[in-house]
Amino acid sequence: MRIAINTRLLLRNQLEGMGWFTYEIAKRLVAQHPEHQFFFLFDRKYDTRFMFGKNVKALIVPPMARHPILFYLWFEWSLPFVLAKHKIDVFLSPDNFCSLRTKVPTVLVVHDLAFQHFPAQIRKRELRYYLKFMPQYIKRADRIVTVSQFTKQDIMHTYGVANEKIAVACNGVRSHFRPLSDAEKVATQLEYSAGNPYFFYVGSVHPRKNVARLIAAFEQFKQTVPNEMKLLIAGRMAWKTSAVKAALDDATHKKDIVFLGYVADEKLPLLLGTARALIYVSLFEGFGVPILEAMHAEVPVIASNTSSMPEVAGDAAILVDPNSMETIADALQKIYEDEALRKALIEKGKVQRTHYSWEKAADIVYENLLLASACEQRT
Repeated sequence: MRIAINTRLLLRNQLEGMGWFTYEIAKRLVAQHPEHQFFFLFDRKYDTRFMFGKNVKALIVPPMARHPILFYLWFEWSLPFVLAKHKIDVFLSPDNFCSLRTKVPTVLVVHDLAFQHFPAQIRKRELRYYLKFMPQYIKRADRIVTVSQFTKQDIMHTYGVANEKIAVACNGVRSHFRPLSDAEKVATQLEYSAGNPYFFYVGSVHPRKNVARLIAAFEQFKQTVPNEMKLLIAGRMAWKTSAVKAALDDATHKKDIVFLGYVADEKLPLLLGTARALIYVSLFEGFGVPILEAMHAEVPVIASNTSSMPEVAGDAAILVDPNSMETIADALQKIYEDEALRKALIEKGKVQRTHYSWEKAADIVYENLLLASACEQRT
């Protein structure tokens, strides 16, 4: 079988949520199925480290698609031509978008419908594109894969999709997230927090991630309980960050809040594994991979009680109302003061994490590729 995969988000040193999903699934499909020929479709020059086997052929498909107009040109003009030229049997698109014009059977991965729930937090040009094309993508796809039961139900409710059309392939965690030695923790604290313990957030910085309210809650925690804790924030500044900057300006303890920017992949397990707790109080997530990463690092979690996060966290996190600064601050204080609670959450996390793996996800994606390939090419 000739399988094409949209790999435009495989960018060296720039992998984020959907990029990591693409990376982990594509790598396993290639390794587990040498009987198939894979075509990786990039929109720019690619890193050869993404060539996971001899059964992979890379194709650069212009234009570079990072804008709604270019999205349209890439998916509706360039891709159909390339898929037809190379006689592709089935197409996997793991980044929420697919091609309406191709005749090739298609598996679409939808990670979330955040734009439906928080339209004001999406840039207008992208929002118009999502609102116009997502319903068409959902209808066009022969099979849909999503990353949580929450998102599956969201798709079914929003677009009236039948249950049997959608499969759930939850995210996994890379193996380098692990418990750290005391020496590793000491070295990491010396490098990043002047030797002090810290809470940790990882993810891009934009309104849905709720970083401004996290900063305000941390400030309240510091005022309520004088302490040596710091807050480390790892992730690129994305868009609409004025509220974050204002919260930092208003903070009396701004010297204890450290913005790290985008953190290299080899450093992230050290930063997470050393944290007193992961604080992940996003307003909405399709999955929430850092929650699972923290469980593998044996670090307790404070997470939001909304969208997919209770599903991923189970009983292994303190769940808080992300709209309540007071509730978040109270959770910070509990984690800071109660060592027995921290240990209990870590133990529960060891159990909860066993429900998720990239191997399980890759098997589900492959099953749906087979189901889609059995569909007739469209006329």
